[in-house]
Amino acid sequence: MRIEVTIAKTSPLPPGAIDALAGELSRRLNTHFPETDNTITVRYAAANNLSVLGGAKDDKDRISEILQETWESADDWFIRD
Repeated sequence: MRIEVTIAKTSPLPPGAIDALAGELSRRLNTHFPETDNTITVRYAAANNLSVLGGAKDDKDRISEILQETWESADDWFIRD
């Protein structure tokens, strides 16, 4: 599966947050979808969006839930230097 998360340029994140989000999301998705080779990209773009290529509709819904949980729990996994 290829997963792309875009974050609006108008809401910049702290330094290192993009890489940390990609790593944490990858870890969580590999727990739920261990049989797939997930490629996760997180980047800035014009608007917030989630794209899932190579997955079923149910997979996209579950990935969206995991992304929401990951975002809401950032205080637990994002550590600023």
